[in-house]
Amino acid sequence: MKQGRLFVISGPSGAGKGTICKALIESGAADLSVSMTTRKPRGIEQEGIHYYFVSHEDFQKAIDEGNMLEWAEIYGNRYGTPKKPVLEKLARGHDVILEIEMQGAMQVKESYPKSVLIFVLPPSISELRKRLIARGTETPEQIDLRTRTTLDEIKRIKDYSYFIVNDDLSSAVEDARIIMSAEHLRVEDQAEEIINRYESEVE
Repeated sequence: MKQGRLFVISGPSGAGKGTICKALIESGAADLSVSMTTRKPRGIEQEGIHYYFVSHEDFQKAIDEGNMLEWAEIYGNRYGTPKKPVLEKLARGHDVILEIEMQGAMQVKESYPKSVLIFVLPPSISELRKRLIARGTETPEQIDLRTRTTLDEIKRIKDYSYFIVNDDLSSAVEDARIIMSAEHLRVEDQAEEIINRYESEVE
């Protein structure tokens, strides 16, 4: 069975990375990784579906034993990506998507060098501002801060393998599919298998 690929998708807030990931997952193109957190469940959140809910002690143990692809502490709680479930899905031939911010993406790149990093760009800063306003989830001051920091975030694109400009959602999703398909055609991971298959026909 062919090994699955781990795709890490990042980008500025409002660029549309979450919408692209959702479209890929709903179409069956990839599995979404379930994060681990030390916070308590909220509302209808279920163990193993929305998060893996663990104690601070168990989270620290996972870090100490090298069992986290990435993690961060936010407002006193820790969030991160446990390595084992991701590796199990990849071993079964499933592609996995991580939708995380840039700092986490760099951690994944270090802990799993075969990961494929994709950066989602807005078509322009002015369009990004329009999207943030339309979302209605942030104050004008927060939107100003987001747009001011976007350029700093975009400068980190040099650490990524691919980029997608999300001007039209269907085109952006198709671009992501093309990248994912291309990664399965890399010679470096399959050269020996290909050679052996053709050699067996000659012998």
